[in-house]
Amino acid sequence: MNHLLKFLLVSCLMILAGLQDLQAQYDKDVFYFRGRQALADGKYALAIENFNILSQLDTADYYTFFFRGIAKYNLGDLRGAKRDFDRSVRINPVFTSGYHYRGITESRFGNYDAALADLQRAIDLRPGYEGIYFSRGVTYFLAQQFETAIKDFDKYIRKEPKDPSAYLNRGASYLFLGDTLKAVADYNKAIKLDRFDPEGYVRRGRLYASQKNYELAMADMDKAIELDTTNTFAYFNRAIMHYEQERYQEAMSDLNRVLEDEPGNALTLYNRGLISAQLGAYEDALEDMDRVLNINPENVLAYFNRASIFIELGMYRNALEDYDKTIELYPDFAKAYMNRSYVKNLLGRHKEARSDYETAQKKVAEYRQRNVTDAGSFADTTKKYSALLSLDAEFAKKDFNDELLQHRDIDIRLRPLYKYVLTGKKDETKYALDRGFEHPLMSRFENSMPVGVDILGQDVVLAETDLQEVESAAWSGEVTSGNLFLRALYDYTGKQFNSSLAYYSQAVEDAVEEGGYESLYSAFYRLNRGVLRAEMIEFISSMESNVQVLSMDDSGTTRARVKDQITRQYDYTEAIEDMQKAAELVPNLPYAYYNLGNLYCLSSELINSIDNYTKAIDLYPYMGDAYFNRGLVLIYLKDKEKGCIDLSRAGELGVQDAYGVIKKYCEQENEQ
Repeated sequence: MNHLLKFLLVSCLMILAGLQDLQAQYDKDVFYFRGRQALADGKYALAIENFNILSQLDTADYYTFFFRGIAKYNLGDLRGAKRDFDRSVRINPVFTSGYHYRGITESRFGNYDAALADLQRAIDLRPGYEGIYFSRGVTYFLAQQFETAIKDFDKYIRKEPKDPSAYLNRGASYLFLGDTLKAVADYNKAIKLDRFDPEGYVRRGRLYASQKNYELAMADMDKAIELDTTNTFAYFNRAIMHYEQERYQEAMSDLNRVLEDEPGNALTLYNRGLISAQLGAYEDALEDMDRVLNINPENVLAYFNRASIFIELGMYRNALEDYDKTIELYPDFAKAYMNRSYVKNLLGRHKEARSDYETAQKKVAEYRQRNVTDAGSFADTTKKYSALLSLDAEFAKKDFNDELLQHRDIDIRLRPLYKYVLTGKKDETKYALDRGFEHPLMSRFENSMPVGVDILGQDVVLAETDLQEVESAAWSGEVTSGNLFLRALYDYTGKQFNSSLAYYSQAVEDAVEEGGYESLYSAFYRLNRGVLRAEMIEFISSMESNVQVLSMDDSGTTRARVKDQITRQYDYTEAIEDMQKAAELVPNLPYAYYNLGNLYCLSSELINSIDNYTKAIDLYPYMGDAYFNRGLVLIYLKDKEKGCIDLSRAGELGVQDAYGVIKKYCEQENEQ
């Protein structure tokens, strides 16, 4: 009887184990299905949630990481996508798709050697998979190896002769090689294969426009707009064609149409402003240039042209300020010196005007000496900045460029990074504000400074006497990490960013050697260094006017296409590493996590961004800026309810900008 009972017990346990295995398998299948479905529906954040669960249930399933990588890629989290593709090929070293899509991701970073190595590995594993040749052709195109790109597109077309995307891409390659006849032939073929895709008409129309064949060009743009009435790129191109033919009102109409859908499109605002000025509508032109500079405060040509508008309005001092800013941003801009000379003469500052005129002549002479073949062009000293307003690069400016979050009909800046700043004379009677964040190590550090410092999300303009006091404290006595930190702050106020960075780095090293509390102070030095590194990332120009749009059909074929757009990926790695180290040294420092939230957001790693804002809020529940930024990211990810709750909280905590966002987003449905 005991034996029988034992047998029955073992049998029951075996059955139970089988049922548990079945249940586990069933759960995995459910999450897998949900993840794939969310991926197909374009709900990438939801897809990531499901694949996250799968990754915990089975750490050896390379498809889980691969599909999560696809979702991250489409959210713009290229670094996260690459990490997942890395994981998939580590688990399965012969996983062709893993190498394929990792190669595509590497090409987005501009790492073309790595991208081509991955794509070659994919071809070695699966030489009959024509989609890889397509992707490699795109990568060669992005690397400006146009002849080699054409060879790969040829290989793909031999296998897939009815894919219009291949002809569009090959046509673009021929165009860059100057072979307009073959480019037109490929565009014609693409249009013949798919007469309902506006892309072929837009490309062919732009080619005709470059040849001044406006009749054919306009017909193509009209057709593109007929097929897709929301194609703002087509409206913009048609506007430029109208302008070239001196049909200014028609040009304005098309630019206005673009701005209906994309009110924050900087290039469109810029061009509308130029046309308005040409038509004598100076107030309208001024408004547009103001908006351009609000979107991109370091747009050299916007300052330059706004100054011209101020001159027409008789606002000479405003014009002078804009020319000053233009020259500050671009010291070699000869025409800016010439125009500033003119304004200074108008203001009676004749000696200064003469100096600017001589500087302009010197700059022109220097440029002509370097560019003998093009010596006749006076304005050519602006060539360095041609990428600033290049059609492709600027028109397609996306989501988190220059700390700008663009979402549908509104452009909103993230609240700024936090750092220690100089606050002037040390206030020995300083009291913490209600709800102010207090930390014993921060208080000890601030008290150790001979001058006033505080963590703020903005710079402070110091009086000359205060700067002299800082200078004296920083360069007197024995050199310590604290002295070096003050030197870094001092140089930063004078925009000596490289020397400031060097002092921060030396302060970090010295603090570690000093030990004690000073070693922990390195967290604050790293925090400031990370912010400085982020602030130094600017004007990263690129020749890449095209990217691959990643998609996958049921057969697994890549349908990437070279698009007339650019998504530029800034590298905030060093800044992120500094913030992570600061958080490690002082784990309960909310400013480090908040800054990480911003940096991940700027790197398009939105999930990491939300996580770090949440950590900051957990540590400091009254940090309004963290609620504001998290709310923006949530709204961008279409989680409107949670985003609006965060914005409401931010408003309660004093972030007034939150209410403008709430009005435009959170009350829309109630206005029907």
